[in-house]
Amino acid sequence: MKAQTIGALRASGYEVLSIRHELRKNLIDKIRRNEALFPGIIGYEESVIPAMENAILSGHDIIMLGERGQGKTRIIRTLINLLDEEIPVIAGCEINDDPYHPICRSCRDRVMEFGDSVEIEWLPRERRYAEKLATPDTTIADLIGEVDPIKVAEGRYLADELTLHYGLIPRTNRGIFAINELPDLAERIQVGLLNIMEERDVQIRGYKIRLPLDVFVVATANPEDYTNRGRIITPLKDRFGAEVRTHYPKTAELELSIVEQERASIEDGDLRLTVPFFMEEIIAEITTLARRSPDVNQRSGVSVRVSIANYETMVANATRRAIRTNEREIVPRASDLPYVASSTGGKIELESLDENRDSTVVDRLIRNAVLNVFNRYFRVQEFEDVVTKFDQGKAVDVSDALGSADAMRQLSDFVPDLRPALKKIGCDESPATMASGAEFIFEGLHLNKKLNKDKVAGTTQYRGAIR
Repeated sequence: MKAQTIGALRASGYEVLSIRHELRKNLIDKIRRNEALFPGIIGYEESVIPAMENAILSGHDIIMLGERGQGKTRIIRTLINLLDEEIPVIAGCEINDDPYHPICRSCRDRVMEFGDSVEIEWLPRERRYAEKLATPDTTIADLIGEVDPIKVAEGRYLADELTLHYGLIPRTNRGIFAINELPDLAERIQVGLLNIMEERDVQIRGYKIRLPLDVFVVATANPEDYTNRGRIITPLKDRFGAEVRTHYPKTAELELSIVEQERASIEDGDLRLTVPFFMEEIIAEITTLARRSPDVNQRSGVSVRVSIANYETMVANATRRAIRTNEREIVPRASDLPYVASSTGGKIELESLDENRDSTVVDRLIRNAVLNVFNRYFRVQEFEDVVTKFDQGKAVDVSDALGSADAMRQLSDFVPDLRPALKKIGCDESPATMASGAEFIFEGLHLNKKLNKDKVAGTTQYRGAIR
């Protein structure tokens, strides 16, 4: 049975550790057991995670620098897993006082009066983490504390320490305090964090009190924000023991692994989703090209959320088609890709302020992505017979609303010539996958200037380049 008083806790031999020692101890235990330290974090195994391990082993406060959508907040929140499942605190204490060494006036008075009979409670790890989004209107009262007028009205003197209402940081004593987008915090408020990070204490409204807090501080920032919305004052930045730089996925495989983990997964009864690998790669390639495009503001970054949202939009349009054509298999096609413009446009910042260019830039990203993925798997010479049939007057109409059966009727003359290529990309087993594979090939041939393409009233027609 767990101890319920300070005396019982002493008798049990329980040792109270500082937050840094606790994190370090649990990290070492996890490393020895070969457990996942940051579950759900992909692509940082040889960069960010080792830096985080070193910071925790060193007992350093951490600032994570990186562009949008690089998982900074996700990593910080996983630090909860390095805390003990629960720790003892003096019952009813606002700042989670150590039963052996209380620091707030109320708890000191109780221990002085009642000694080891003071009751304790066990605080779970989830309640030992606090997170604050830095905003320009954040005040010292929010973070550190302020005089509580209700306590004054109850008859206490203003000079009484018990009139204080503690802010978020004191209430996270013996835990992890995270502050997101630190440069957005007003500089005069940043000054209020200096003592917390160096001397480990706080002062509230000029009261002659000292609260030696035990808080592990982590923060996030976008490097662009240093000169854009605000900056981190030099004395505060100097107090972070470790600066960890995050980055975007270094390969398309890692990007797609994150997409698969984070995308919305909705069960649709008897509908079955099949996403050809080349369609997945096109989604990842759009994001990769955006991160290199001179038309896109690279300082603000291109988040992995672009890939996630584009994947979900592509699947949604394929689902819409399957429902309206009474099909059971959902298979995205190249004709679904124009719809990802809606999920891309709001997530990238263009260098040009011309709103009319937005759609042009996104369209070019999509076309180049399809071209790159097509050329990764095929050479146009493989389709000489297909191109010849088009040049002889054959044509194929495609549409994001066209059912698989109708698509296959149009493809009947091309299937024998396309079958080796369709098999190569795993699209030779069902009408829905064959239609997807054929559209991908036709679009690739068009982008390689082997076919012409006309758009009329929501329908796209592929025809020969020779007329």
